[in-house]
Amino acid sequence: MTILRTSSSPDIPAVTAIYTHHVLYGTGTFEVTPPTEQEMAARRDDVLSKGLPYLVLEEAGAVTGFAYCNWFKPRPAYRYSAEDSIYLAPSAHGRGLGRLLLVELMAQAERAGVRKLIAVIGDSANHGSIGVHRACGFEHVGTLTHCGWKFDRWLDVVMMDRAIGMGSSTPPALQAA
Repeated sequence: MTILRTSSSPDIPAVTAIYTHHVLYGTGTFEVTPPTEQEMAARRDDVLSKGLPYLVLEEAGAVTGFAYCNWFKPRPAYRYSAEDSIYLAPSAHGRGLGRLLLVELMAQAERAGVRKLIAVIGDSANHGSIGVHRACGFEHVGTLTHCGWKFDRWLDVVMMDRAIGMGSSTPPALQAA
């Protein structure tokens, strides 16, 4: 059975292991040194402290994926725009689980007040991530060519975005900047 839920502290070892795989073998992240469990826990706590979603996907009692969003930039004018991140264990690829995570992440981000989700996708050859974002209504808004160096080659960054909720059709509720 597949369970999609908010992450909790006991998920950190599995989340760290999944992310470590992507750091060491993938181009979806431009990190080159895997963060420790303590660093991953601090990152998760930062996201949750902002009232933003941090989700895990669990299958047969094991965490096989995670997704979260965090503010796109720290300046106040960006406070309705968030960047999404989705990572799956190698065994979970190609089964529609990334889309399941992204759809729920969008719903929870909207409830948190996000109006725009931004995908900053490492590697223009990352067809899985580009495809899942496109399937969920994201549009390509640009490519930063040759801006990352990993595995002895230059990598692009593909930028995609999607309005959620009311998007830019109405002003947000007034809140302090």
